[in-house]
Amino acid sequence: MMQQKILTVALVQQSCTADRASNLAESIKGIHEAAKRGAKLVLLQELHTGLYFCQTEDTRVFDLAEAVPGPSTRELGEVAKELGMVIVASLFEKRAPGIYHNTAAVIEKDGSLAGIYRKMHIPDDPGYSEKFYFTPGDLGFHPIQTSVGRLGVLVCWDQWYPEGARLMALSGAELLLYPTAIGWTDEDNAAEQARQREAWITIQRAHAVANGLPVMACNRTGVEKDTSGHSNGIRFWGSSFICGPQGEILAQADADTPTVLTADLDLARSEAVRRIWPYLRDRRIDAYDGLLKRFRD
Repeated sequence: MMQQKILTVALVQQSCTADRASNLAESIKGIHEAAKRGAKLVLLQELHTGLYFCQTEDTRVFDLAEAVPGPSTRELGEVAKELGMVIVASLFEKRAPGIYHNTAAVIEKDGSLAGIYRKMHIPDDPGYSEKFYFTPGDLGFHPIQTSVGRLGVLVCWDQWYPEGARLMALSGAELLLYPTAIGWTDEDNAAEQARQREAWITIQRAHAVANGLPVMACNRTGVEKDTSGHSNGIRFWGSSFICGPQGEILAQADADTPTVLTADLDLARSEAVRRIWPYLRDRRIDAYDGLLKRFRD
């Protein structure tokens, strides 16, 4: 009989302003609250130190980017060391002049940088002009080893792609983590809003089921204006959640409230689930060559 391997995890769902210091302070406040509840791993939302600036294209925004490691990883590293926690933070990385990434930094409990993941799938949709800002990631889909386990970190638009989740699982990830910034515009009616939110939850729960892994998804909340005036902005739908390896919801935030969400994960359940649902065993790797094509005519 397999022994339990309990890990208390947390998400910090917050609303953001243009003030980096106050945003980071709010994140750190949430991390401290998570630590009080016994969390040893905390996930912050996508680009948590500022507004979601991709609603418009403005070259001045590149001034907000920072090196990784850099100021944010140092500040969060001090917190991680103080509290003995692993922190996953989503940052706007300046790699070189003209090369910027949407990067998740994994900070070990001793304050060191355990590794980074650069967002692979970059959207370019109304209100989400990320291709203007972010160079596609070039590190592939590789879990990051930490003291709490092997973390399969992906970022936002990556969460819609089963390929990324699968490759993380095949490389030994023990959890899938998705820092996120997604919401509604006022052009969407209530029925469409409900469909979008449910699709977002469903696809990530499906990654849990298909790979037998827990999933942590941390989304931002609050209304952020479009500074270009081309739209009325985005109302981020929050709804951050933690689910188990069969897609079961263990904890979930509401749409509109900054929240520190915690849950206990039994990492040993992944093996138990995979024994009864052996998807990885039954994959037909001899027949999947078509997946390497853009489209099969």
